[in-house]
Amino acid sequence: MPRMLDVSDEVRAEIGDEEADRLLVGDDAPRSYDCTSCRTPGDPENDRTSTVLFVGEETAVLAFAHAACIPSQVVTVSEEQLQGAVRSITGDSPAPAVPAGGNAPQNVPGGQAVLGITSGLILIGGELHPALVVEPTAPIARPGSDGPGDDFLPLLIEQGFIPVTDTAELPTLLGGWSVLLAAGQLHAVLQPGTEGGGQVAWWQAHQALSVTDGWRAAVNKTQRVLIYAAPVGSIGQQPREDLLRDALDKAAAAGKLVAAAMPLAGTPGA
Repeated sequence: MPRMLDVSDEVRAEIGDEEADRLLVGDDAPRSYDCTSCRTPGDPENDRTSTVLFVGEETAVLAFAHAACIPSQVVTVSEEQLQGAVRSITGDSPAPAVPAGGNAPQNVPGGQAVLGITSGLILIGGELHPALVVEPTAPIARPGSDGPGDDFLPLLIEQGFIPVTDTAELPTLLGGWSVLLAAGQLHAVLQPGTEGGGQVAWWQAHQALSVTDGWRAAVNKTQRVLIYAAPVGSIGQQPREDLLRDALDKAAAAGKLVAAAMPLAGTPGA
């Protein structure tokens, strides 16, 4: 359990006593972090660590720092500046949502693709796993091509996603990718940068997305998120998790589903 974590009174007032206590006993604290100030690694079990809450107009991001670098505090920033707080956690600049290859995908016949994200719990091997289902709003052509066609799944397979034939099997971990959760909300799915650079955003929320208590509890347990992706029209908006699972099963049976497991970047928080 982290014994050297400092949650200041002003941070506690913002996140609430329950979340502050969870942090202090280690339930929601990271196992390790990159200091939001000096960018060197930290370990809350061995290093005196400060909680730093960046607060924008609509979004809040909880970060961690060496206590010798920054005291625990609330930092008020503009929503635009808050992206700098996200970069302080990920160590990278934000980028448009892009699938593989580092080039922006295109809707057919043209324009920036929009990726929809749905969160849910998937039962595999008797255990609930936190999952995100990604489905574009329109077909995606390979960057530089004129279409027609939908290259969404081939682009992801080239990046290491695996075609799903049976949703009862746990997807394998995809190296270099991660899911950014901060202050209990979903901020981004991160992919490896080009030419050996740091991670960049493959998908980034315009406004941080809330997840359920059950989803957060599951991700606190597994420390990984399952990412399922399907072409436009394969999944749709499902009101219940059982219907979402049925839609995933049908997409897998039709050969229209790929998946990967990704670790967390940041902390689940509240």
